[in-house]
Amino acid sequence: MNRRSPHTVNDVMTSTVVAVVLDAPFKEIVTAMKRWQVSAVPVLEGEGHVVGVVSEADLLAKEELRDTEPTMIGQKERLADCAKAGAVTARDLMSSPAVTVSADATLPRAARLMAQHQVKRLPVVNEQGILKGIVSRSDLLKVFLRTDEDLAAEVRREVVDRLFPVSRGGIHVGVEKGCVTITGPVRDATLIPVAERLARAVEGVVDVRCDLVGPTAHDSPRRG
Repeated sequence: MNRRSPHTVNDVMTSTVVAVVLDAPFKEIVTAMKRWQVSAVPVLEGEGHVVGVVSEADLLAKEELRDTEPTMIGQKERLADCAKAGAVTARDLMSSPAVTVSADATLPRAARLMAQHQVKRLPVVNEQGILKGIVSRSDLLKVFLRTDEDLAAEVRREVVDRLFPVSRGGIHVGVEKGCVTITGPVRDATLIPVAERLARAVEGVVDVRCDLVGPTAHDSPRRG
């Protein structure tokens, strides 16, 4: 049975999240990361509001600058790292404000946020900023685990059947390793680029080859 293509963060996020509070000590954070095999944890305040994130990079400042003289820290961007090197709780270690995403955000939006802010994961929050889950780069890649049969069924349903209700019987949709091929004659050639664009938008599609062809001059009705 074909399932709906996952279009939002809610479809791929992890709901069980390892998080720490503002006053969590350094060693407790390191222990939690090792135990649960995560490289970053959200920092929570009050009833679960996300106020920051502590990552391995934040923690490594303590080791990186251990044997560095204060006078050697000349660049302004290194001052924050120097401060984190002396931090002992999540409050001073965390990067804040946290870059978050809503559960109903599209997967492309989540991917753009990760790229823009150079982060590997995003806490997922509701309208009040309460933690609901976390989404990582690997979560976004889950859509590429969909079977070829599943992708073919969705391309036919969402693209071919909608755009070409008359011509659909002569259109073939094939998928191999996520790559879609659409072939066959259609009555309206102006819709061919639209079909290719919509097929590429299906979650999990790797590439699209659209070999649909419009009516030839021989097929066009003659006037006279």
